[in-house]
Amino acid sequence: MADPSRPVTGYPAYPNGRPPPSNSQPQGQAYPYAAPPYSYPTHYANPYDSTHQNARLSFLRAIIAGIIVVFIITAIILFIIWLVLRPQLPEFRVDSFQVTNFSAASQSLSALWFVGFSVFNPNKKMTISYDIVEPTVFYKNEFLSQTRVPPFTQDKRTQTAVNATLSALNAYIETSSVNEINDDRRRGTVQFNVVVSARVGFRAGWWRTRRRLLRVLCEDLSVGLSSSNSSTSGKLMGEPRACRVGI
Repeated sequence: MADPSRPVTGYPAYPNGRPPPSNSQPQGQAYPYAAPPYSYPTHYANPYDSTHQNARLSFLRAIIAGIIVVFIITAIILFIIWLVLRPQLPEFRVDSFQVTNFSAASQSLSALWFVGFSVFNPNKKMTISYDIVEPTVFYKNEFLSQTRVPPFTQDKRTQTAVNATLSALNAYIETSSVNEINDDRRRGTVQFNVVVSARVGFRAGWWRTRRRLLRVLCEDLSVGLSSSNSSTSGKLMGEPRACRVGI
């Protein structure tokens, strides 16, 4: 029979044959319980900073709202003025168009052009002022000559005569354009285009618009120029021509 006081092989032997109590304190532990977690210091916001920031945001919102209100009021006022005044573009018409000393050969062209315009202001409540008025002569899309006429002002519903003289002396043009011009002369007529650019401003009493670029296009001005009789001069054929006007 086995001795009961002999420990069982494979298990540790306890002093006095008894295991230590389960709630015994391990060596090296300072406290019988776990240490509480570290508490970080609490940051308290300065109430003055929050109030100051809210005041700045409110001031910024007020400025933005004021700008929007001023913009809307200005737009409404301008729209009402436009409805009352209803500005209209001027009307341009070519009354006379004459060419003298005309010759085209060997990639060069020489000529004098005399253009007479009638400019009408159809507005009942607004005057129109013209500045940097520059007529230009083209053959199709080929530039031939340009000049500038004096500035002028038109009162309400008035018509003004504007005359311009343009010249070219041995000006270079493409060979294809020279050939087309000579073909037209053999048929008896040559067509030119006149473009007028000007800065214009509309005014009614204290109210005025900013100056804008006005463009006038007078197309297909047929001039009798025949090569059969070596003619170097010709005039506008047919009635005066109305021009297209745009801004």
